Order: sequence, then C-alpha cells, then structure tokens
Amino acid sequence: MTSGQPLPRDREPTLTIAQVAERTGLSHDTLRYYERAGLIQRVGRTTGNQRRYDAADLAWLEFLLRLRETGMSIADMQCFAQLRARGDATVADRLAMLREHRAELAERIRALRRNAAALDDKIDHYQRLLDERQPGTDEAT
Repeated sequence: MTSGQPLPRDREPTLTIAQVAERTGLSHDTLRYYERAGLIQRVGRTTGNQRRYDAADLAWLEFLLRLRETGMSIADMQCFAQLRARGDATVADRLAMLREHRAELAERIRALRRNAAALDDKIDHYQRLLDERQPGTDEAT
C-alpha cells in the first residue's frame, strides 16, 4: 500500500519472540511467563504456532518494563494489565494506580538522594583523613 494508509492489522510487520527478546532484553522464558501471567494478552501466532508480536505488543511490553524498572510488583502489574484489558471503563482506576506508583517512586528517589548525600559526606570524610596523612607534605608552605 503506497497511499499512506496503515496496513490492516493482519498485514502489519510482526516480530518473532527472538527479535522481541533482543529488543527488550527479556528472555524467551520471561516473555512466555508474561503471557501466562496475564501481563500481555495472548500474542498472534503463525500457522506453525510461533508467536508473532506486533507494534502494539512491543509498545505494551516496553511500558511493562518501565513499570517493573520503577519497582512495581508483578501482582500490581497484573492488576494494571487486567484493568487495561477491560477497556475504557477502567481508565480512572488505571490513572489512580499510576499516580500512586509515581508517588511511591518519588519517595524512593528522595530516599536515594538522601542516601547518596550521606555516602558523599562519608567519602569526603575519609578523603580528608587520607589527605591529612600524606607523607612528605611540607607543612611550612
């Protein structure tokens, strides 16, 4: 199709599980687990029963990875995925979940910054101790 029209869904370019694993960094086993756990809806299959992921599947996986990387539990991710599967009627619930997760993330970031500052103070302390003990320094200058 050269008219600028999108390809029908059944003609969209798709990716194999190996290609998706390479793009996402997830193992084949993890991708299969995500499907069994209900985190991703059952992906399309070839006539040979091989998984074929489309662009929407990949975008959803990338979002799931962000949720996981920011500390959302698998159970909460499953809840979010179930809400998403139920459609627009759950938008308010999904928004509330994301707002709560964002607030928890912000608190963890604040805690990490406090911890980093404490580490910096301790590093500076030990560096001063080493600097004071340097042999051969001329104290007259």
